[in-house]
Amino acid sequence: MPFTFLGRLLRPSPCVSISKARPHRLTIPPRPTRLENTPRRTFTSTSQINATYMQVLRGCRVGQKARRATSPALAYRPEMKGVCLKVGITKPKKPNSGERKIARVRLSSGTVITAYIPGEGHNVQQHSVVMVRGGRSQDCPGVKYHLVRGALDLGGVGNRITSRSKYGTKKPKAG
Repeated sequence: MPFTFLGRLLRPSPCVSISKARPHRLTIPPRPTRLENTPRRTFTSTSQINATYMQVLRGCRVGQKARRATSPALAYRPEMKGVCLKVGITKPKKPNSGERKIARVRLSSGTVITAYIPGEGHNVQQHSVVMVRGGRSQDCPGVKYHLVRGALDLGGVGNRITSRSKYGTKKPKAG
């Protein structure tokens, strides 16, 4: 058993050939040259070279900036309760036109925000208790929150047929 292992160690590798004229010298076969007409590979299967320890010590790695929260007043909660301070309308940004219904709401944390009232018609007035969720209104500047229809004092949209769950409407009675 030990002799076969030793024989494997002493056997020359296939890429290195021992010259018969001079047994003490190793000759390495030349690398094949690249043909000029062969296309180059446009992809690589090897991964990027990692930084060395000294490069890391010198400070090559820079951390990414933290992303800003899209609805910061909610403090990473899905929704919050609030009281309406003022209800009004605003005009959307340039290419759109119309009247968007908005409400100023004081959240239970004490923060005052502007929230969009989705759907057609609403029953929100001053001192109404509403539920606020995240989600900006794209064409209203500064509006980063939506009111939840069908929750607390804000009723659902009447006579809504499609997307009823988003607007707090029950399924209409058949018949």
